[in-house]
Amino acid sequence: MLRFAVCVIGIYTCFLTWGVVQERVSTTPYGDEAAPKKFKFFIVLNLVQSLIAACVAAVYLRATRRSIGLGTQPRGLYLKYAQVALLNCIGSPFGYASLKHIDYPTMILGKSCKLVPVMLMNVLVYRRRFPLYKYVCVALITAGVSMFMLYHSSSGSKKAAAASSLWGLFLLGMNLAIDGLTNATQDQIFHTYAHHVSGQHMMFFMNAIGSLLSAAYLLLHPYNDELWQAIDFCTSHPQVIRDIFLFGLCGAVGQCFIFYTLQHFGSLHLVTVTVTRKLFTMLLSVFWFNHVLSLGQWLGVTLVFAAIGLEAYIKKSKAKAG
Repeated sequence: MLRFAVCVIGIYTCFLTWGVVQERVSTTPYGDEAAPKKFKFFIVLNLVQSLIAACVAAVYLRATRRSIGLGTQPRGLYLKYAQVALLNCIGSPFGYASLKHIDYPTMILGKSCKLVPVMLMNVLVYRRRFPLYKYVCVALITAGVSMFMLYHSSSGSKKAAAASSLWGLFLLGMNLAIDGLTNATQDQIFHTYAHHVSGQHMMFFMNAIGSLLSAAYLLLHPYNDELWQAIDFCTSHPQVIRDIFLFGLCGAVGQCFIFYTLQHFGSLHLVTVTVTRKLFTMLLSVFWFNHVLSLGQWLGVTLVFAAIGLEAYIKKSKAKAG
């Protein structure tokens, strides 16, 4: 129980900071008021985070006197690591792209529905089954998110705003579906290769391979100059470098806690922790960046997190009864 509490505190501390910096980097302009510009180079952002996370994982493994395991693990395991890395590289840009059409609190609330794709992918891909109350919680979460979007105030043409929001939700849905498959695949790796894999090994290989994939895309794609545009942006607006580094560092240290939790407590426990953390991230975003929510949206938020609390309460009651 103490280990789980330490993991929860670590995840909250790192990712509340990470959330503020992420919104700062991805949605707010840099430069003077006359010519403000936004950082739009999200594959580069993903690359930086992956590189820092791989380095932190390698340092952690060395500090705990464990081998990284290059060349000594089953070939099938490396293929699974590559699958997880590829899914992570594909999923993240969908989440960032959705921010062009929906605001940050909406994205955070949508990501709170991660329980839905995790369960869905476990059922469809790995044929697992869950008790009825989990499906009820999923329905309540879906209803809450629907209320949040229904009562979202928008300026300008209602049709244009609705179309933009729907496209943003579609992009976010793609991100969640890929995340769900990623988590389900990670669970399967831990079950199949239990004697070869720790959370930090997963973290190192996923991010190291992900870094190679992102770097290859940025350097070898003949029609993509995102890397050079990002370098020019950082040269013109050096304050963004600090935010990007802090974003990567908080994400990397947070991932140490996430993979430890994933390995020892499973993805559904992890999702419960990260989803409650998203509640505080959303509240922090609302007050830090002055977002305005209507009464109907607050009711939707309440419904979502009440469902999550109900799921946690029933799970705890069953554990005591067992």
